[in-house]
Order: sequence, then structure tokens, then C-alpha cells
Amino acid sequence: MLRFLLQRLLAVIPVLLVVAVIVFLILRLTPGDPAAVIAGNSATNEDIDRIREQLGLTKPLLMQFWIWFSGVLQGDLGYSFFMNKSVTSLIAQRIEPTLSLAAGTMCIAVLVAVPLGTLAAWRMGGWLDRLLSGFSVAGFSIPVFVIGYVLIYIFSIKLQWLPVQGYKRIMGPDGLNLGAWAYQLVLPWVSLATIYVALIARVTRASVSEALTEDYIRTARAKGLKERAVLLHHALANAAVPIATVIGIGVALLIGGVVVTETVFSIPGLGSLTVDAVLNRDFPVIQGVVLVFSVLYVLVNLLVDVSYLFLDPRIRY
Repeated sequence: MLRFLLQRLLAVIPVLLVVAVIVFLILRLTPGDPAAVIAGNSATNEDIDRIREQLGLTKPLLMQFWIWFSGVLQGDLGYSFFMNKSVTSLIAQRIEPTLSLAAGTMCIAVLVAVPLGTLAAWRMGGWLDRLLSGFSVAGFSIPVFVIGYVLIYIFSIKLQWLPVQGYKRIMGPDGLNLGAWAYQLVLPWVSLATIYVALIARVTRASVSEALTEDYIRTARAKGLKERAVLLHHALANAAVPIATVIGIGVALLIGGVVVTETVFSIPGLGSLTVDAVLNRDFPVIQGVVLVFSVLYVLVNLLVDVSYLFLDPRIRY
């Protein structure tokens, strides 16, 4: 087990190196000049050239990459072109809203989708199964920003139950602020979780329904076990591995959803930071955020792999 964890952690290094190279090259080869954006419309070519020199953009690409990546190896993600702050401090300021949004979304999605998919498989062909099929199609088809704006119109503008936008930190001026923190994130959580409920519930329904056709289910029923025990301790337990897998895959999709959701609800997280950096051609910020997202994704998938050991005792690393 320890050897497996060390191997997976070491495998993160080449993955991050490839990500760093690809992101670095894409940003440099796409049209747009951050020096021109900083200089403004009234700047002369000499002004733009001077800013490019100050930013180090006149150096060869290989040298630019080595200067940036050697800093990354020392924990320095660079310095923002526009915000006059280090990328590390910007990410530290913005990571709490993003983690709050992502973690809350996945918790809601799992808590709703797994029971929903299990019940739909148990009553296959019933009204719940048909309702889940329609909901899954709608959840995959409707963009998250459309869901967000619809919820804002209903619950914020018409009913005035929930706030429209913004974010309140867990630790406020007066200490722990969980109530206001959760209240502010209800609409973003529900908006983003709708897609993942559709995805996870659909996979849960397919996995549990397949498990219910196996011989060990008929044996359990023949032994006189209650249907709830058969469903939870046999069917769902044996379908847990594909469910855990799709949850790990959903984290990759969640990254894109976080960017859109933070923009819709004006949440000052890494998603909105990325959007601002892309619009301003702020290379160091984009590179730093992408690396952080990559590390989080790799770690989540490592946790999913480790969870297989507990979900299925037949699996050994």
C-alpha cells in the first residue's frame, strides 16, 4: 500500500511537467500581448517594447520557461503582471471560495444522486426510474449558467429568499460564520450540483441494476434477507467501485463548472481569477492556477484509487 502511494505521488511529477509545458506554450503562441494590454491604447511601440523588456517577454521561450519553472520548483509561482502581487498570495486569497463551492457541490451531488440512483434501479421501469431518465437528459443538456440564472430569477428576484451573488468567508470578523457562509452558497451549490446529480445518479442506477441481476443477490434473497439489506449491503456495496470512479471523473468536469459558476454568482474564487487573468493575458496567474487545479485533480484521483481498497476487499495494490 505504501509503495503504491509513493509510486503514484512520484508519477505526479511528470504529469505536472507536461501540464506546465503545454500551458506555457499555448499561452505564448496564442494571439495577444500582455504588454500592449498594460500599456493601453494610447501607448507607442517604444512603450510596449519597454514593458515587454520589463516583463521578460523578449527572452527566448526556453529561457522564459526555465526561469518560471525553476521558481515553481522552489514554491514560487511567479508575479502577476497586472495585480502587483505574487501568484501564490493571489491563489491563497482565492482558494477558500473555490474549495467551498467544489466540496459543497460534490457532497450535495453524492448525497442526492446515490440514493436516487439506487431507488431507481430497485424500482426499474417505475415512475422514479422514468423521472431520473428525464432529469439526466435535462441535467446534461442545460448549461450550468442557464441553471444559475433561472435559480437567481426564482429564488432571489421573485421570492427573495436567497442572495444573488457574493461570498462570505467561513471565519468572519466575529469568529466562525458557518450559517452566513452556507446561506450565501446555497444557489451556487444547487446550480452546479444539478449536473453532477444527473451524472452520478445515472451511473449509480446502471451499476446497481446490473448488480441486482447477479447470482449472489438471488442467494441473499433466498436466505431470507430483507430487501433493504439486499439492496444496501449487497447490490450497492458491489456497485460502489464504478460510482467512486465517476465521482473522480466528475472532479475534472467540476473545474470547468466552477469557473462558470463563480462568474455567474460573482464569487471571488480561482475561477473568476482565471477569467480575469485570461482577459488580461496575465501569464503567471493562468499558469499557477492551472498547476493548482492539476495537483488537486491528481490528488482526488489518488484518493479514489485508495478508496477501492475499502469498497472492494478483492482489490489489492
